[in-house]
Amino acid sequence: MSARKNRNTSAIWREGIWVPDNSEFNHRLLRYRLRVTTRLAYSVAHYRVQCPCLRTKLTPKPYEVQLVSQSLETTAERPTFVRYLVLLFLCTLAFIFYLDRICISKAVPKIMEELNLTKTDMGFVLAAFTLSYALFEVPIGWWGDRYGSRGVMARIVIGWSVFTALTGAVWGFSSLIAVRFLFGAGEAGAFPNTARILSRWLPLERRGMGQGLVNSMSQVGGAVAPLLTAYLMEWIGWRWTFVVFSIPGVIWAGVFYWWFRDDPQTHPAVNEAERKLIAAGTVAHDGATHPPIPWGLVVSAPQIWLMGAVLMCTAANSYFYYSWYPTYLEQGRGVTSIDSGRMSSIVLAGGAIGCICGGLLIDFLVKATGDRHRCRRVWGCTALILAAICLVIGKNCESAYVASYWTAGSLMFMVSTLAGWWGAVTDLSGRHLGALFGLMNSLGAVGAIASQLFVGPYTKWMESQGHTGSAQWDSLFYVYACVLIVGACGWLMVDSSHCIDRVE
Repeated sequence: MSARKNRNTSAIWREGIWVPDNSEFNHRLLRYRLRVTTRLAYSVAHYRVQCPCLRTKLTPKPYEVQLVSQSLETTAERPTFVRYLVLLFLCTLAFIFYLDRICISKAVPKIMEELNLTKTDMGFVLAAFTLSYALFEVPIGWWGDRYGSRGVMARIVIGWSVFTALTGAVWGFSSLIAVRFLFGAGEAGAFPNTARILSRWLPLERRGMGQGLVNSMSQVGGAVAPLLTAYLMEWIGWRWTFVVFSIPGVIWAGVFYWWFRDDPQTHPAVNEAERKLIAAGTVAHDGATHPPIPWGLVVSAPQIWLMGAVLMCTAANSYFYYSWYPTYLEQGRGVTSIDSGRMSSIVLAGGAIGCICGGLLIDFLVKATGDRHRCRRVWGCTALILAAICLVIGKNCESAYVASYWTAGSLMFMVSTLAGWWGAVTDLSGRHLGALFGLMNSLGAVGAIASQLFVGPYTKWMESQGHTGSAQWDSLFYVYACVLIVGACGWLMVDSSHCIDRVE
C-alpha cells in the first residue's frame, strides 16, 4: 500500500495508522494499540504462534514489532559490572605483588655493600624467596579451594607487606635470608587464588582477556619497581624504601576483604542479569564442600608435569631480569644506578605489553579457530622461539639502551604465552584449580631458583678466568636463549584437554 504524508503532524499514513516520520512519534495515536498488542507482538514475532485468527486479525504490523522490540530492550535489566571491578582488584593486586617482589633487584648492589655480602651470598638470599614461594603455593592454593579466597587473600597480602617492611630492618646475612623466606611464603598463594577467582567471576570468553590484564599489571609493577626504587633510595635510603613499598598492600587487603565475595551469586552489588551471565559462562562450584585432590591421578598425569616444565624454562629467564639484570647493567655495561633503573624498567615494560597482547591474541585466535588447545600450543612455541632470537640480538648490541629494547622484545614474546599457560592450567585443573595451579607454578620456581643460584657463581668463575666487564655476563644470554628453545619444544607437546575432573 502506498504511503501518504500528513502535512499537519509530520507523520505518514501506512496500513491504516499514522506512524512517525523520522524522529517524531505520535504517542496519543499509538498508545492504545501498543498496549493491546505488546504481548501478542512479542509472541508472534519471536515464538511464531500458530493461530489463524490471530495471524489474520491481530498480527502486528512490522513497524509495531520494531517499536515493541525496542520497548522490551530498553526495559530489560542490563547486567551490572561487578565482575570487572573484581578484575580491577586483581590487577591492582598484581601490580603491588610485583612491585614488592622486584624492588629488591635494584637494591642488590647497596645491600651487598652495606651487609658485606658476595654475589654467591646474594644468590642464596634471592633464592630463599623463590624456594618458600614454591613450597607454599600448593598448601595456600588448597587453602583457598577449601575455605574461599576472600579471607586467604587478605591474610597473605598483609603477611607479605609486613615482611616487605622488615626487609629494611635486617642486620646481616642470616636475618636477610629469614625475612625473604617468609616474604616468599606470603606471596605464594596470590596467583593460585587469583586464578581461582577469575574462574568463578569471568565467563570463559572473557577469561583470556582477564588473565592477560592481570599478568600485564604484574609486569607494569615490575617495570615501575626498578626506577621507583632507584629514586627512593636516593631520597630515603634502601631500608626506608622497603617500608614505603609495604603500605599499598595493607590498604588493598582491608578494602578487598570488606567488599569482595567468593561467590558472585551472593555479592549484594550483582544484579540478576549479571548472575545469569556469569553462571552461563563458568562452571558451577559447591561452596560448602570441596572434594579431595586425586593425587594419584595428578602425579601420573604427564600434562601436569609438562606445564610445570614449560614454566620452568620461562621462569629461569624471568628471574634473571627480576633479580640480576640491574646488576648486570651496572657491572657489565658500566651504566649509572639511575640509568640501570630506567633500562630495567624498559625491559619489564616489554613484559607488560606482552601480557596484555598475549591475552587478546589468544582470545582472537580461539574465536577464529574454535580450538583453544591448539591455539595455545602453536603460539606458545612460536613466541618462545622469537624471544630467543631477540635475546641473542640484544646481547650483540653495543649500545646498552638498544640492547635493553631488544631484551624488552624478548621478554614481551616470552610473557605473551602466560595467558595461554593460565588457560591451559585452568582447563587441566578443573575443581582443584587453586592447589594444582600452585603445584604447576611451584614447578616453575625450580627454574627460577636455579637461575638465581647460577648467575652469581658463574660470573664469579668467569672473573677468575680473567674476564671482566661485559665478558663476565655475555655468555649467560646464550644459555638463556637455549632454555627458551627447550620451552618452545615443550609447548609443542601440550594438550590441555585432559582435565583431571574427567579422568576422575
